Amino acid sequence: MDSQLKSEPIADVKGDTSSRDTSSSHAHPVADKGHDTHDHNLDQAYWYVQNSHNATEATPAELRRLRRKIDWWIVPIMFACYTMQFIDKVSLNYAAVMGLNQELKLKGNEFSNAATWFFIAYLIAELPNAIILQRVPVAKWLGANVVLWGIATACTAAAHNYATLLTARIFLGIFEAAIAPCLILISGQWYTKSEQAPRFCIWYAGLGVGQIIGGIVSYGFQQVKNPTFSGWKIMFIVLGLVTVIIGFITFFFLPDTPMTARFLSEPEKVMLLKHVSVNQTGIRNKHYKLSQALEVLRDVQLWLMVVLTILISISSGVITTYSATLIRNFGYKPPTAALLNMPSGIVSIASTFIVGFGIRYTSHRWAWLVACCIPGILGGGLMSFATGTKAGQLAGIYLVNSITATLIVIYQWTGSNVGGQTKRVISVALVSGSFSVGNIIGPQTFQAKDAPDFIPAKITVLATQAAAAVVAVVLFLYYVWANKRKGATPVVEENIGMPGHEEERMWEDKTDKQNPTFRYVF
Repeated sequence: MDSQLKSEPIADVKGDTSSRDTSSSHAHPVADKGHDTHDHNLDQAYWYVQNSHNATEATPAELRRLRRKIDWWIVPIMFACYTMQFIDKVSLNYAAVMGLNQELKLKGNEFSNAATWFFIAYLIAELPNAIILQRVPVAKWLGANVVLWGIATACTAAAHNYATLLTARIFLGIFEAAIAPCLILISGQWYTKSEQAPRFCIWYAGLGVGQIIGGIVSYGFQQVKNPTFSGWKIMFIVLGLVTVIIGFITFFFLPDTPMTARFLSEPEKVMLLKHVSVNQTGIRNKHYKLSQALEVLRDVQLWLMVVLTILISISSGVITTYSATLIRNFGYKPPTAALLNMPSGIVSIASTFIVGFGIRYTSHRWAWLVACCIPGILGGGLMSFATGTKAGQLAGIYLVNSITATLIVIYQWTGSNVGGQTKRVISVALVSGSFSVGNIIGPQTFQAKDAPDFIPAKITVLATQAAAAVVAVVLFLYYVWANKRKGATPVVEENIGMPGHEEERMWEDKTDKQNPTFRYVF
């Protein structure tokens, strides 16, 4: 059981050092506006709290009201962004059953290549994302990219051959690459580690909602009978326009940090910052540290997460890109195939909420991840070997969608178990890039020579899920070992535990390895 989560509510409320030491400004200088430029090791949130004159201790009731207020402002925007990124990404899946392949005269593996190049662009774009996200406001960067990928989605309607389709998908991949790193970092700014799990699951449920909406949208636009402007083209334009609107809302209404949130009062901002200081992961620090970047290369937990994400994403790449095609190959007409793909969204939503709230109240992230892999393994088995029955094949496709919830655990592990701003932005980009690697491999398991059953691809789903469950257990054992090792290491910093310095320690820009009081959640 995660000992940190047990103690967190106490630290959230009672850990307010300003209430214990109201004279902390005399113990060390209160920061002025320029002080942050002189000490690169302290987060901007620390100086904000020090400059504030609001030193009252938050009550549990006040924290609950504050959480609700933040939930209603922040989470819906993140949910809308994630829903549209999924719909826009898999719209190619729906367009395939609407006649896109025939109209663009795609041959052989060109459709698979178009799906793959989206993720190649996604992967390449993660490198500049890792650099930019520490320099620019995260919410503004997210909003700008949402607008740009909406434009790329709409421009897909202009595709008239393989080359133009490929171009549109590459630009879509470049701009969508910002979504996961941005949402992981934003979630960490507003919530403690135990609070993050249910909020992650709410915005991540946009994936399942996107599957349901995508099926409805595809079915609706398949009813459009226009010889000069096909239904799939209208679908791309409408989806692109909706995404652009959501992007502008994100840009102008999603705060960059709690310190700049216009919907919070000054006392509420300070209350929130003290509440989330227990994370010891910081809010914002624009100063790049090479030592933290190098630490990423030798951090075992991150490379285990990379392998885990790739294994999970191979299966998700298969399902998101080819589920509608697989269902159509069972003998269903395209409109029916689009509707039969909708239960996949219900499975995704159910597994997402079960995992998210299960983590909130029972912890054991690794066990929930393994639990999601089990129906994924069963689904892969049905897809691979129940080839004589449509019902068995459909059940297999639906069950494999339970694996989507595993990414919540991985994303939250990344956000909660990595300290230091430079290391954090690189880590979230690395894990997000790993997601694209798996999705590059997944569609390529569908080779034209294996049609219509695509048995090798289905067996790949089975094998990767089993391997992911094993890696999750290994990562759990690593965290147990790392926490025990930290527990056995004496704290050598002179200032720790001294009046006036406890709050400063909570906001130091140290990595999880450098901070002796940091504990991993698992």
